Amino acid sequence: MRHGRKVNQLGRTTAHRHAMLSNMASSLILHKRLTTTVAKAKALRKYVEPMLTKSKEDTTHSRRMVFSALQNKESIKELFGTISGKIANRPGGYTRILKLSDSRLGDNADMCIIELVDFNETLLESKQAAAEKTTTTRRSRRGGKKATDATNEAGTSATEVSGEAVAPNAVVEQSAPADTATETVKDGESREEAKADEAGA
Repeated sequence: MRHGRKVNQLGRTTAHRHAMLSNMASSLILHKRLTTTVAKAKALRKYVEPMLTKSKEDTTHSRRMVFSALQNKESIKELFGTISGKIANRPGGYTRILKLSDSRLGDNADMCIIELVDFNETLLESKQAAAEKTTTTRRSRRGGKKATDATNEAGTSATEVSGEAVAPNAVVEQSAPADTATETVKDGESREEAKADEAGA
């Protein structure tokens, strides 16, 4: 039974496990992504994320605490220089595990990629493009588009009638059309007879 065993031993002694995780954390900081087994990646995530949180506060104490685990000056310089600036506004969750379809030859272990979230340029660009594309919100369609189209048509027709530059929603006063000549019809006369009388006159 696994009661109380929260740490995956990874089939190694404590010293061996700490040394391996330290080397993997240094490689992840320097190269931003690693290909490893799923079990090692999950153990590495618990090991490296507290260090990334410590790097947000650039003090001598936090540098010494991280150096005691990593023992690598280059990775300390990279962590407190480039990486701490990128993850400054992220409240945790600095790493991402992407499982691979192919398993390892020999022991058939599940393989994955563990990477720093803020350094995957492909995913960041696609996320920004999706954010720019989805600017509309989901709302009721009742009377929305039709009402705006009707007001736009009314505004354009009013502008065309007056022949002047008028605001689309302004009310335009039109003069009545000129009176047309009509035939005068007397009592008991048909229209044809009235036309004939006017032509004769």
